[in-house]
Amino acid sequence: MNFFWIIFFIIDWLLFIPVAITVLYLLVFAIASLFTHKQEIPKAKQYNRFIILIPAYKQDKNIMQAINSVLGQNYPQRMFDIVVISDHQNEMTNMRLAQMPITLLTPNFEQSSKAKSLQYGILNLPQFKIYDGVIILDADNIVEPEFLDQMNDAYEAAGTKALQAHRMSKNRDTAAARLDAIFEEINNSIFRKGHLTLGLSAAISGSGMLFDFEWFKQHIMKVQNDLGEDKELEAMLMREGIYVDYFEDIHVYDEKTRRTNDFNNQRGRWAFTQLHVLVNNLKYVPKAVFGRHYDQIDKFLQWALVPRTIMMGLIMIVSLVFPFIYMSAVIKWWVAGAVVLFAFSLATPDYLVDKHWDTDFLRAPLITIWGLVNIFRIGKSETNNRLTSVGSNIKKITAITRTRR
Repeated sequence: MNFFWIIFFIIDWLLFIPVAITVLYLLVFAIASLFTHKQEIPKAKQYNRFIILIPAYKQDKNIMQAINSVLGQNYPQRMFDIVVISDHQNEMTNMRLAQMPITLLTPNFEQSSKAKSLQYGILNLPQFKIYDGVIILDADNIVEPEFLDQMNDAYEAAGTKALQAHRMSKNRDTAAARLDAIFEEINNSIFRKGHLTLGLSAAISGSGMLFDFEWFKQHIMKVQNDLGEDKELEAMLMREGIYVDYFEDIHVYDEKTRRTNDFNNQRGRWAFTQLHVLVNNLKYVPKAVFGRHYDQIDKFLQWALVPRTIMMGLIMIVSLVFPFIYMSAVIKWWVAGAVVLFAFSLATPDYLVDKHWDTDFLRAPLITIWGLVNIFRIGKSETNNRLTSVGSNIKKITAITRTRR
């Protein structure tokens, strides 16, 4: 065997092993999601007091609809407050918001992020008001009139400090939006329903989340990653052994990206965030393993999985290229592709299989490959930004040191 083939087989297996582990993980939890039982949530004995935080960055088109859906709750109005953190929205939008029965905050961040908005919202709450829980919604979310009633019942029934509602798509008017909706529901099945079935904690998903107020107030201030505040909060929950419950029948309708470019950029940011959170939490792995903290171990494994965009891109590229190099080497990749598609089909709800399914399915490979390019582009950009930031800090420290001398 010459040098070329040795290198070829090494690269082949180095790529395939993490992909195979990812495929197996997805398949196990996809199958588990089929065995979930409908949750019967008993009526809560009391009304908890909630603060609803809605960070809104350039969401002038959607924010009014979101606010109106929250104001239209059946829940007693004296038992919840709404805080909108309006960041870089136009003056007309802010004037309209100021006339509504909400608390309007208008920060002007130089570099905006959801984490900064949430921190700003908590810091500017009236000190004399006491809350039991904090609910996070996005500015493009819509909720049903019974949403707060359901969240109150779930919060009391769960007996935990964190829970996740069922995010669903409110729009499926383009191919990108429909694919986004499908991937959202696949996540719900695998990382929430499937995990609950096997006794593991559910993943949180950025909005439709409820936290114990005191816990959130303390921990949101520790978030430093501007890209993935939900992942950092999730890591803190796991380190403290706090179980995250998931309630499939409590719906939050989320605006899905309509353009393919936005869809791919979003996946690129998520992949980079996943890697960032994994690297930052590697130091906690030994303690989790020796302490048998299974939720935390599962979370480490989840973050270490190959991002699905990269995985599907690799499977497609290898499946097309390897037959021209060594046919036998590609068979295992074809099997992996078939298994992961089977897992995705198990995890996709029937209501999403509509008349557009076939055409969207044919477009998916092109979107995935372009998404793979975007992931590396965004990763390079983020790395350069961080190196620039580090270099700037070093220069400042050097300048201060010279001044003191």
